[in-house]
Order: sequence, then C-alpha cells, then structure tokens
Amino acid sequence: QVQLVESGGGLVQSGGSLRLSCAASGLTFGSFSMGWFRQSPGKERDVVAAINWSGRHTYYADSVKGRFTISRDSANNILYLQMNNLVPDDTAVYYCGAESAPPEIVVAVPEEYDYWGQGTQVTVSS
Repeated sequence: QVQLVESGGGLVQSGGSLRLSCAASGLTFGSFSMGWFRQSPGKERDVVAAINWSGRHTYYADSVKGRFTISRDSANNILYLQMNNLVPDDTAVYYCGAESAPPEIVVAVPEEYDYWGQGTQVTVSS
C-alpha cells in the first residue's frame, strides 16, 4: 500500500523560502515518477514539478522555473521541493503524488497519478 505524507508548509512572506518534504512508503515494486502539485480554491490541481525514478529528469511549470527545485532521496524514499523567492500567487495546498512509470519517464499530468498525499498548505503574504 502506497502512502505519501507531506510536511514543510506554512506561512511565509513574499520573497521567502520553504522546503516541502514527502515521505513515501510502499513504493517497493517497479519504478515511480513523483511530483508536486498545487491547488487553490476554485481551481484545478496543477503540476508544479515532477521527477523520474532515477532523479535524472525533471519537469517544471513555467511559473516556477528558476525558483523551485524538485529532488528525491531514493535511498530513503523522500521527495523534496525547495521553493525560493515565493510570491503570493504560490499560495495553495501542495500535494505530493506518485505514479507507476518506466524509470526514465517523468509524468507531469495530475490526472495520470493514482497516489496522493493529504496536502500541506503554503501561504505567501505580500
């Protein structure tokens, strides 16, 4: 059974930084693409960043390129999202997702993900 638990959200001023973590368990068979997604009230869940099983390939939404960095500690099954230079538009609930995929594939479409964490709130004040 796959379980994803996010942590690291909070309230930060514009220009500040946060690091989100996602502890994954149950990813024992096959390979998985993982990603960070966010959702604001009344909006759809959108991809923020995604990474393949080996960590060599990544995808970023245009709005976060150059500010956010996704990485994974495969030995300990932890996914990270380092968020720098945060702006109020980054305010949302951030979700960690995992999806079975070939090792070199990055899955960046939220509708293709089967496993989700409970989410962590990120609020950026102006």
